Amino acid sequence: MTIADYSALSVLIVLVVWRTAPMFARWKSISVLCMSHCEISEDQIASRIAQKFRDAKTGWQVAVLVPTDTAVLRRDRIVVVLAFTLLTALAWSYLLWLSADVGMGGMDMGDFRMIPSGMGLMVPAHSPWQTIEFVFVFVMWTVMMVSMMTPSAVPMILMYARVGRHTAPQSTPFAATVWFAAGYFLVWLAFALLATLAQWALERTVLLDSWMASTSNVLGGLVFVVAGAYQWTRLKDVCLTQCQTPFAFVMGHGGFRSDGLGSLMLGLRHGSYCVGCCWALMALLFAGGIMNVLWIAVLALFILLEKVTPFGRRIASFAGMVLIAAGAWLFSIGMH
Repeated sequence: MTIADYSALSVLIVLVVWRTAPMFARWKSISVLCMSHCEISEDQIASRIAQKFRDAKTGWQVAVLVPTDTAVLRRDRIVVVLAFTLLTALAWSYLLWLSADVGMGGMDMGDFRMIPSGMGLMVPAHSPWQTIEFVFVFVMWTVMMVSMMTPSAVPMILMYARVGRHTAPQSTPFAATVWFAAGYFLVWLAFALLATLAQWALERTVLLDSWMASTSNVLGGLVFVVAGAYQWTRLKDVCLTQCQTPFAFVMGHGGFRSDGLGSLMLGLRHGSYCVGCCWALMALLFAGGIMNVLWIAVLALFILLEKVTPFGRRIASFAGMVLIAAGAWLFSIGMH
């Protein structure tokens, strides 16, 4: 980048900030930077621009990008994609295994219920949950969340690794990225625990069948209506925006963290936005069948399209109308 380029950039920054933010009316000293750029180095110009933004207390994160070898970036991208592709494949393999096991048991259940263990374990239908059943159901939900959410999380993880390479090349950006991903999945682990408790409560009230789907059209209809209405809420929009814009999320929340704890906390924050975006869609599993692999795949695909495509907000809004209509239909059937 030449001195002329920095000059144009400096003038552009001044014009945009001066025009769009009245709070910068006191920030006249930046003009000195634009008038004296020819007498200082490029690094000094960049540092002064960054310092002016910090002094103005805009709340924006200012990062100085360091040139990085393309081969290193490509290697990071390949490693991340392969690792999470393998993780997703293993998760789906486990779900298919569980589904086949539940399907075989469902043909002759009698007065028993199937434990999603993949080993044909059954217990009397009306007996209370034992510890082993709770653990297997929790593992099922955890793996399900990993299989559904990993594909849509990869763009954010890739961006975090890339920003780390550009802003903190002397640290260990790849290790920090692992901590970021760990924080993200910890949030979904907590959600899996809540879903397990919800399944336990529904089974105690005999509202789930052998495929772990709602036995009540009224309940199923209500779940669809709630999920559809949530698609139109402000909270959904805010959370979806955070998930759709990886770079803006990272830079808007303090930028890359070179330490493990900082990356973990940032991953937790991103995971929280993701849960805020998708919790209502996950509730649909109780209506369509927790072990219905086709239903799981449809929801996972929808979440992916909603998050990574440029028209994700329109998809969410349209899906909201469809879900409300489907819920009203199910509810009306249940009431007759």
